[in-house]
Amino acid sequence: MSDALRRYLAQQIELGGRDVFLDTAEAGTLRALLAGGLSLPVAAPPPTAPHRDASAPSVATPRTAPSSTASARGAGSPAHATPPAGDAYEALREEALGCTRCRLAEGRTQVVFSDGVPDARLVVVGEAPGANEDATGLPFVGAAGQLLDLLLAAVGLSRTESVYICNVLKCRPPGNRNPLPDEIEACSSYLKRQLALVQPEALLAVGTFSAQLLTGTSDPIGKLRGTVHTYEGTPLVVTYHPAALLRNQGWTRLTWDDLQLLRDVMDASA
Repeated sequence: MSDALRRYLAQQIELGGRDVFLDTAEAGTLRALLAGGLSLPVAAPPPTAPHRDASAPSVATPRTAPSSTASARGAGSPAHATPPAGDAYEALREEALGCTRCRLAEGRTQVVFSDGVPDARLVVVGEAPGANEDATGLPFVGAAGQLLDLLLAAVGLSRTESVYICNVLKCRPPGNRNPLPDEIEACSSYLKRQLALVQPEALLAVGTFSAQLLTGTSDPIGKLRGTVHTYEGTPLVVTYHPAALLRNQGWTRLTWDDLQLLRDVMDASA
Protein backbone atom coordinates (compact mmCIF):
# COMPACT_ATOMS: atom_id res chain seq x y z
CA MET A 1 0.00 0.00 0.00
CA SER A 2 1.28 3.48 -0.74
CA ASP A 3 2.57 5.50 2.22
CA ALA A 4 0.13 8.27 1.31
CA LEU A 5 -2.85 5.96 1.70
CA ARG A 6 -1.56 4.53 4.99
CA ARG A 7 -1.01 8.02 6.40
CA TYR A 8 -4.42 9.17 5.27
CA LEU A 9 -6.29 6.24 6.82
CA ALA A 10 -4.30 6.54 10.05
CA GLN A 11 -5.21 10.22 10.21
CA GLN A 12 -8.88 9.44 9.67
CA ILE A 13 -8.83 6.95 12.54
CA GLU A 14 -7.19 9.49 14.86
CA LEU A 15 -9.78 12.10 13.94
CA GLY A 16 -12.64 9.68 14.42
CA GLY A 17 -13.57 9.78 10.75
CA ARG A 18 -15.14 6.88 8.88
CA ASP A 19 -15.65 8.27 5.37
CA VAL A 20 -13.30 8.44 2.39
CA PHE A 21 -14.46 10.89 -0.27
CA LEU A 22 -13.21 10.10 -3.76
CA ASP A 23 -15.80 11.96 -5.79
CA THR A 24 -13.28 13.09 -8.42
CA ALA A 25 -11.20 9.92 -8.60
CA GLU A 26 -11.24 7.95 -11.81
CA ALA A 27 -10.37 4.30 -12.24
CA GLY A 28 -6.92 5.06 -13.63
CA THR A 29 -6.08 7.28 -10.68
CA LEU A 30 -7.15 4.60 -8.22
CA ARG A 31 -5.09 1.97 -10.00
CA ALA A 32 -2.04 4.21 -9.87
CA LEU A 33 -2.68 4.84 -6.17
CA LEU A 34 -2.78 1.12 -5.42
CA ALA A 35 0.45 0.65 -7.36
CA GLY A 36 2.06 3.26 -5.11
CA GLY A 37 2.55 5.84 -7.81
CA LEU A 38 0.22 8.63 -6.72
CA SER A 39 -0.92 10.47 -3.64
CA LEU A 40 -4.50 9.91 -2.60
CA PRO A 41 -6.90 12.33 -4.33
CA VAL A 42 -9.40 13.56 -1.78
CA ALA A 43 -12.30 15.91 -2.39
CA ALA A 44 -13.88 17.81 0.47
CA PRO A 45 -17.30 16.42 1.38
CA PRO A 46 -20.31 18.57 0.58
CA PRO A 47 -21.85 20.04 3.76
CA THR A 48 -25.22 18.37 3.29
CA ALA A 49 -24.41 15.39 1.10
CA PRO A 50 -27.15 12.74 1.10
CA HIS A 51 -26.02 9.50 2.68
CA ARG A 52 -27.74 6.19 3.25
CA ASP A 53 -26.17 5.75 6.69
CA ALA A 54 -24.00 8.18 8.60
CA SER A 55 -21.77 5.37 9.84
CA ALA A 56 -21.21 3.64 6.52
CA PRO A 57 -18.26 4.53 4.25
CA SER A 58 -18.83 6.58 1.13
CA VAL A 59 -16.63 5.74 -1.83
CA ALA A 60 -17.57 6.85 -5.31
CA THR A 61 -17.59 4.31 -8.12
CA PRO A 62 -15.03 5.07 -10.87
CA ARG A 63 -16.52 6.91 -13.82
CA THR A 64 -16.77 3.92 -16.08
CA ALA A 65 -20.04 2.80 -17.53
CA PRO A 66 -21.45 -0.16 -15.58
CA SER A 67 -22.29 -3.29 -17.49
CA SER A 68 -25.91 -3.93 -18.33
CA THR A 69 -25.76 -6.92 -16.02
CA ALA A 70 -24.63 -4.81 -13.09
CA SER A 71 -27.29 -2.20 -13.75
CA ALA A 72 -30.01 -4.79 -13.88
CA ARG A 73 -29.07 -6.43 -10.59
CA GLY A 74 -30.64 -4.07 -8.10
CA ALA A 75 -28.57 -0.91 -8.20
CA GLY A 76 -29.13 1.22 -5.13
CA SER A 77 -31.03 -1.44 -3.17
CA PRO A 78 -30.77 -1.20 0.63
CA ALA A 79 -28.78 -3.83 2.50
CA HIS A 80 -31.90 -5.67 3.65
CA ALA A 81 -33.88 -5.44 0.42
CA THR A 82 -35.51 -8.64 -0.73
CA PRO A 83 -33.43 -10.46 -3.38
CA PRO A 84 -34.83 -12.81 -6.02
CA ALA A 85 -35.19 -15.52 -3.35
CA GLY A 86 -37.89 -13.37 -1.71
CA ASP A 87 -39.30 -14.35 1.65
CA ALA A 88 -36.62 -16.98 2.26
CA TYR A 89 -33.97 -14.26 2.48
CA GLU A 90 -36.00 -12.17 4.92
CA ALA A 91 -36.65 -15.25 7.04
CA LEU A 92 -32.93 -16.03 7.14
CA ARG A 93 -32.09 -12.47 8.12
CA GLU A 94 -34.64 -12.46 10.93
CA GLU A 95 -33.34 -15.81 12.16
CA ALA A 96 -29.77 -14.51 12.25
CA LEU A 97 -30.75 -11.31 14.05
CA GLY A 98 -32.15 -13.39 16.91
CA CYS A 99 -29.43 -16.04 16.95
CA THR A 100 -28.12 -17.38 20.29
CA ARG A 101 -26.22 -20.42 18.97
CA CYS A 102 -22.88 -19.52 20.54
CA ARG A 103 -21.30 -17.47 23.32
CA LEU A 104 -20.82 -14.43 21.08
CA ALA A 105 -24.52 -13.61 21.39
CA GLU A 106 -23.97 -12.67 25.04
CA GLY A 107 -21.55 -9.82 24.34
CA ARG A 108 -22.74 -8.39 21.05
CA THR A 109 -24.36 -5.01 20.52
CA GLN A 110 -25.86 -5.99 17.18
CA VAL A 111 -25.86 -8.87 14.76
CA VAL A 112 -23.95 -7.83 11.63
CA PHE A 113 -25.79 -9.57 8.81
CA SER A 114 -24.84 -7.84 5.55
CA ASP A 115 -24.47 -4.69 3.51
CA GLY A 116 -24.66 -3.90 -0.19
CA VAL A 117 -27.20 -5.14 -2.70
CA PRO A 118 -28.64 -8.62 -2.11
CA ASP A 119 -28.93 -9.44 -5.82
CA ALA A 120 -25.28 -8.57 -6.38
CA ARG A 121 -22.86 -9.75 -9.03
CA LEU A 122 -20.14 -10.21 -6.39
CA VAL A 123 -20.25 -11.35 -2.77
CA VAL A 124 -17.34 -10.35 -0.54
CA VAL A 125 -16.93 -12.62 2.48
CA GLY A 126 -14.92 -11.34 5.43
CA GLU A 127 -14.13 -12.94 8.76
CA ALA A 128 -15.91 -11.28 11.71
CA PRO A 129 -17.26 -7.88 12.78
CA GLY A 130 -15.06 -5.43 14.66
CA ALA A 131 -16.02 -2.68 17.09
CA ASN A 132 -17.33 -0.29 14.42
CA GLU A 133 -19.37 -3.05 12.82
CA ASP A 134 -20.80 -4.16 16.16
CA ALA A 135 -21.86 -0.57 16.84
CA THR A 136 -23.49 0.04 13.44
CA GLY A 137 -24.77 -3.40 12.45
CA LEU A 138 -22.98 -3.14 9.07
CA PRO A 139 -19.88 -5.02 7.91
CA PHE A 140 -16.67 -3.26 6.90
CA VAL A 141 -17.35 0.29 8.10
CA GLY A 142 -14.03 1.01 9.82
CA ALA A 143 -10.66 1.76 8.24
CA ALA A 144 -10.52 -1.71 6.69
CA GLY A 145 -13.95 -1.13 5.20
CA GLN A 146 -12.86 2.16 3.68
CA LEU A 147 -9.92 0.41 2.09
CA LEU A 148 -12.17 -2.40 0.83
CA ASP A 149 -14.44 0.14 -0.87
CA LEU A 150 -11.39 1.76 -2.47
CA LEU A 151 -10.13 -1.59 -3.74
CA LEU A 152 -13.52 -2.50 -5.17
CA ALA A 153 -13.87 0.91 -6.80
CA ALA A 154 -10.52 0.45 -8.51
CA VAL A 155 -11.97 -2.49 -10.47
CA GLY A 156 -15.34 -0.84 -11.14
CA LEU A 157 -17.38 -2.35 -8.28
CA SER A 158 -19.40 -0.77 -5.48
CA ARG A 159 -21.39 -2.00 -2.51
CA THR A 160 -24.16 0.42 -3.49
CA GLU A 161 -24.57 -1.07 -6.97
CA SER A 162 -23.02 -4.47 -7.53
CA VAL A 163 -21.59 -5.97 -4.33
CA TYR A 164 -23.01 -7.81 -1.31
CA ILE A 165 -20.81 -7.96 1.80
CA CYS A 166 -21.01 -10.33 4.74
CA ASN A 167 -18.80 -12.20 7.22
CA VAL A 168 -18.27 -15.75 8.37
CA LEU A 169 -19.29 -14.67 11.89
CA LYS A 170 -22.25 -12.38 12.44
CA CYS A 171 -21.22 -11.29 15.95
CA ARG A 172 -18.04 -9.62 17.16
CA PRO A 173 -15.51 -11.81 18.99
CA PRO A 174 -14.30 -10.19 22.25
CA GLY A 175 -11.32 -7.94 21.68
CA ASN A 176 -11.46 -8.63 17.95
CA ARG A 177 -9.76 -11.99 18.50
CA ASN A 178 -9.78 -14.66 15.79
CA PRO A 179 -12.94 -16.73 15.35
CA LEU A 180 -12.90 -20.04 17.22
CA PRO A 181 -13.74 -23.32 15.47
CA ASP A 182 -17.01 -23.84 17.37
CA GLU A 183 -18.10 -20.28 16.56
CA ILE A 184 -17.42 -20.81 12.87
CA GLU A 185 -19.33 -24.08 12.98
CA ALA A 186 -22.31 -22.45 14.71
CA CYS A 187 -22.45 -19.47 12.35
CA SER A 188 -21.32 -20.80 8.98
CA SER A 189 -24.75 -22.13 8.04
CA TYR A 190 -26.02 -18.54 7.85
CA LEU A 191 -23.26 -17.66 5.39
CA LYS A 192 -23.87 -20.74 3.26
CA ARG A 193 -27.59 -19.95 3.08
CA GLN A 194 -26.85 -16.32 2.22
CA LEU A 195 -24.68 -17.39 -0.69
CA ALA A 196 -27.29 -19.86 -1.91
CA LEU A 197 -29.98 -17.15 -1.89
CA VAL A 198 -27.95 -14.29 -3.38
CA GLN A 199 -26.45 -16.47 -6.14
CA PRO A 200 -23.64 -14.13 -7.23
CA GLU A 201 -21.54 -14.46 -10.34
CA ALA A 202 -18.35 -14.58 -8.25
CA LEU A 203 -17.08 -14.68 -4.67
CA LEU A 204 -14.18 -12.81 -3.07
CA ALA A 205 -12.92 -14.26 0.23
CA VAL A 206 -10.85 -11.76 2.21
CA GLY A 207 -8.84 -13.19 5.07
CA THR A 208 -7.71 -16.61 6.20
CA PHE A 209 -10.87 -17.84 7.91
CA SER A 210 -13.25 -17.01 5.09
CA ALA A 211 -10.80 -18.39 2.52
CA GLN A 212 -10.37 -21.67 4.37
CA LEU A 213 -14.09 -22.10 4.99
CA LEU A 214 -15.08 -21.50 1.37
CA THR A 215 -12.27 -23.58 -0.12
CA GLY A 216 -12.72 -26.38 2.42
CA THR A 217 -9.00 -26.46 3.22
CA SER A 218 -6.64 -25.48 6.01
CA ASP A 219 -4.07 -24.03 3.61
CA PRO A 220 -2.57 -20.61 4.39
CA ILE A 221 -3.89 -17.69 2.42
CA GLY A 222 -0.57 -17.25 0.65
CA LYS A 223 -1.08 -20.65 -0.93
CA LEU A 224 -4.79 -20.13 -1.68
CA ARG A 225 -4.51 -16.76 -3.41
CA GLY A 226 -3.52 -16.27 -7.03
CA THR A 227 -5.84 -18.89 -8.50
CA VAL A 228 -9.56 -19.30 -9.16
CA HIS A 229 -11.31 -21.77 -6.88
CA THR A 230 -14.98 -22.74 -6.94
CA TYR A 231 -17.59 -22.80 -4.20
CA GLU A 232 -20.76 -24.71 -5.06
CA GLY A 233 -20.04 -24.02 -8.74
CA THR A 234 -19.36 -20.29 -8.24
CA PRO A 235 -15.89 -18.88 -9.08
CA LEU A 236 -14.02 -17.92 -5.92
CA VAL A 237 -10.99 -15.62 -5.63
CA VAL A 238 -9.02 -15.35 -2.39
CA THR A 239 -7.02 -12.36 -1.16
CA TYR A 240 -5.71 -10.71 1.99
CA HIS A 241 -8.04 -9.01 4.44
CA PRO A 242 -7.98 -5.20 4.12
CA ALA A 243 -7.02 -4.95 7.81
CA ALA A 244 -3.93 -7.02 7.04
CA LEU A 245 -3.04 -4.65 4.19
CA LEU A 246 -3.10 -1.74 6.62
CA ARG A 247 -0.40 -3.55 8.60
CA ASN A 248 1.58 -5.09 5.74
CA GLN A 249 2.14 -2.78 2.79
CA GLY A 250 4.21 -5.44 1.02
CA TRP A 251 1.01 -7.34 0.18
CA THR A 252 -0.48 -4.49 -1.85
CA ARG A 253 0.85 -5.69 -5.19
CA LEU A 254 -0.36 -9.24 -4.55
CA THR A 255 -3.81 -7.97 -3.61
CA TRP A 256 -3.98 -5.88 -6.76
CA ASP A 257 -3.11 -8.98 -8.79
CA ASP A 258 -5.95 -10.84 -7.05
CA LEU A 259 -8.40 -8.06 -7.88
CA GLN A 260 -7.35 -8.17 -11.51
CA LEU A 261 -7.98 -11.92 -11.47
CA LEU A 262 -11.42 -11.28 -9.98
CA ARG A 263 -12.18 -8.67 -12.65
CA ASP A 264 -11.21 -11.15 -15.36
CA VAL A 265 -13.53 -13.77 -13.84
CA MET A 266 -16.43 -11.35 -13.71
CA ASP A 267 -15.84 -10.04 -17.22
CA ALA A 268 -15.90 -13.61 -18.50
CA SER A 269 -19.25 -14.26 -16.83
CA ALA A 270 -20.91 -11.02 -17.97
